[in-house]
Amino acid sequence: MNKKTLLLIIISVLFLETATAQSSLLKSGPMVGYSTMKEALLWVQTTKACDVKFQYWDKKNTDRKYFTEEITTDKHIAFVAKLIADSLEPGINYEYRLFINDNVVERPYALSFQSQPLWQYRTDPPAFKFIMGSGTYISEEKYDRLGKPYGTGYEIFESMHKEKSDFMLWLGDNIYLREADWNSRTGIMYRYTHTRSLKEMQPLLGSTHHYAIWDDHDFGPNDSDRSYWGKSMTEEAFNLFWGNNNTNLTGQGGTTNTFFWNDVQFFMLDNRYFRTPNNRKDGERTMIGEAQFQWLIDALIFSRASFKFIVIGGQVLNSEVSFEKYSTYPKEKARLLRAIRDAKVRGVVFISGDVHHTELSMDATDGYPFYDFTVSPLTSGVYAVKDNPNKHFVEGTLVNEKNYGIIEVSGPRKDRKLKMIAKSASGKTLWTREVCANDLKDVK
Repeated sequence: MNKKTLLLIIISVLFLETATAQSSLLKSGPMVGYSTMKEALLWVQTTKACDVKFQYWDKKNTDRKYFTEEITTDKHIAFVAKLIADSLEPGINYEYRLFINDNVVERPYALSFQSQPLWQYRTDPPAFKFIMGSGTYISEEKYDRLGKPYGTGYEIFESMHKEKSDFMLWLGDNIYLREADWNSRTGIMYRYTHTRSLKEMQPLLGSTHHYAIWDDHDFGPNDSDRSYWGKSMTEEAFNLFWGNNNTNLTGQGGTTNTFFWNDVQFFMLDNRYFRTPNNRKDGERTMIGEAQFQWLIDALIFSRASFKFIVIGGQVLNSEVSFEKYSTYPKEKARLLRAIRDAKVRGVVFISGDVHHTELSMDATDGYPFYDFTVSPLTSGVYAVKDNPNKHFVEGTLVNEKNYGIIEVSGPRKDRKLKMIAKSASGKTLWTREVCANDLKDVK
């Protein structure tokens, strides 16, 4: 063996050792959070205290590269880093890479994000597409209930990644806190870390923007409500592990947030923080609380969005009075729908999860054709429905298997349309329905 060959071997070995060492410092991510015209959030979690930063560049102009600030991850916040890419221009597709301790950490899949386009007063709003789902259970035998694993089918995240969507909505039950978790901050951070580290999830996290709400299994124990003693801890963990652009919009706690994508606005509601216990019969019964109710109506009235998606963990339109559907809070549900009609808010569509099956509901009883696209579950158990008691159920839209949803928004500014699609875990289309924004209004 000549000296040149030996030197190349040594260099290759050192390179592989360095790459392996840096990869061992990465726990989960990178993940892309919110996007605006001028900045986007990048998220990552390390295995111990490390110096972390991101480098990013215009995909079509690789000569000029930018860095985020550099921060040191800390055990107290689960070694999570949330960094802002703040040298963006509107409507650009960017690529990026992760640095840990000044060394590049290569990923075996593409890392990319986008800034939103400046279309106003220039063109019609662009078409876009997003994916969504609820019910992500990642099994862990030593902490799970005995018997058949409840969480399976993780390849669904690979199918979702192949959709190449602009962003994803996580519709609650994004983790499942176990008995060992919800009584301590340590347990809550552990469960978030365990779920976020799933191998099959990583490519989806790295190149699709992510927005989230929560439901009971992220918030606390099963069916939990405002009485849950640990909600300040789970609120902290939710905000740490997700990359929403705002939260606690009521100013009274909780995860209420909103965001825009092109000409569409999303109203991300918290159905747990203010929730009256399901079985409490006295006093005012509420699912979303007065402060959140008033914020929502104000924000809907102010919004000029073509579609106004109200995103909430539990079903809104399902007529069955059972479990945790909004029908178990009939006065507040009726008040909400009436307030939307009375204020002549157009373009409202509900998006929900929770119930471990997928279905579309439509209620035009009082003149406004409200739709509720329920999508569940991703990897948790399926609760099959046979004789559907929901009188607002749209025939042909029931899915009794693990699945995810897609919504595509297209058309000129004054005639926007959406297509709702349900897909199997393998990516097979199960059903589609279309709705026009101009039809979503009070006709009385």
